[in-house]
Amino acid sequence: MYIKRNLESTISRYLDSPEIIAILGARQCGKTTLVKHFLKYLPNAIFVSFEDRNILNMFEKDTAEFISLYVKNNKFLFIDEFQYAKNGGKILKYIFDTQKIKIIITGSSAVDLTIRAVKYLVGRVLIFNLYPFDLKEFLLAKDKEVFKLYKKFKIDINNLKDKIQDFKPAIHQKFWKYYEEYLIYGGYPRVVLEKNYDSKKEIIRNIYNTYFLREVKDILGLIDDYKLSSLIKGLALQIGNLIEYRELSNLSGYSHVSLKKYLNFFEKTYICRLVKPFFKNKRTEIVKNPKVYFLDTGLRNFIVNDFRDIDKRDDQGSLLENGLASQFMKQDLIFNFWRNKKKNELDFVIDIGDGKIIAIESKSYLKSKKNLSVEVFKRKYPEIDIYFSYKDIANLLKGEEKIYPVYFY
Repeated sequence: MYIKRNLESTISRYLDSPEIIAILGARQCGKTTLVKHFLKYLPNAIFVSFEDRNILNMFEKDTAEFISLYVKNNKFLFIDEFQYAKNGGKILKYIFDTQKIKIIITGSSAVDLTIRAVKYLVGRVLIFNLYPFDLKEFLLAKDKEVFKLYKKFKIDINNLKDKIQDFKPAIHQKFWKYYEEYLIYGGYPRVVLEKNYDSKKEIIRNIYNTYFLREVKDILGLIDDYKLSSLIKGLALQIGNLIEYRELSNLSGYSHVSLKKYLNFFEKTYICRLVKPFFKNKRTEIVKNPKVYFLDTGLRNFIVNDFRDIDKRDDQGSLLENGLASQFMKQDLIFNFWRNKKKNELDFVIDIGDGKIIAIESKSYLKSKKNLSVEVFKRKYPEIDIYFSYKDIANLLKGEEKIYPVYFY
């Protein structure tokens, strides 16, 4: 079952441009499915995978034969799992410079592409990220009628309005049913399409184990990954909070230098994102420690072994906040958080382009928009509009302004 991906239209726009297209993303997020979808309607297109060791060996050791078999007389060449080619960038540059063919590659790690390819392909490659399903793709896979409602009410982050019109409790119930599943089990395509909840957990387990078998052992060469698994669990327990390096170091046994190396590795392999603070005054605002969010909340919930319903969770607020952060990541938005030295804090400060910045405060329930942190931020940055994200929408239905359900950003 093919679900139309947001990235599909973007890739289509560049199929006639000369540059190599690189599609990067976590394992099992749908890269192979996406490129095979293109094969169905592109003329003279061929697909190869470097998981096939014979093809990979030919590419690396007998490039002329590879060109003869897979490049000549073809207009499009799709190479899946490109990260397995140790000298891939250098060879690909040669093919690009000598052959008239459009090349599309996929890879599961930005680390590999950076080390093995980009230095040879500067000016020759366009890089795009494919993520697990965002909420739009999730709803398209789950319920086409709710998907149509989503398109009707979805908020454009670049053009937020004061309030949503015609939004009713019955519509909220439809959205919340799916959004809760999305938050708990995440957006990996196979997980989304699986109907049995125990099977969903097993698929996520497989994704996690494969990550440690492939990315961790292949790239880092770690034989004993116990420390790394302790570190990733420590991060999963800290979502939405400032990273405490000393605590993570004590938990994992890594030195400060090694800790930063592996945190960077998690970012490059699409596990989590470190979000830096927004500041203009170093004397009064936090400027060092980042926050951590996971790209996929289902994977995060597997790591902490908690798949309970939202209302039964102690980490409800953090999980809702991570859900928003995940949506922003999948939109490739540039976002930060704000916190001053008196511990006043605002969850998201988002650069939406053209010099415009907005702020979003995320909570489970709306007690009062007039909380201290919001007031302090308003006084400091009166030019930045503040919006609110809540699971409970009672005040939205009463006509309150600048309040949106968590699933509409």
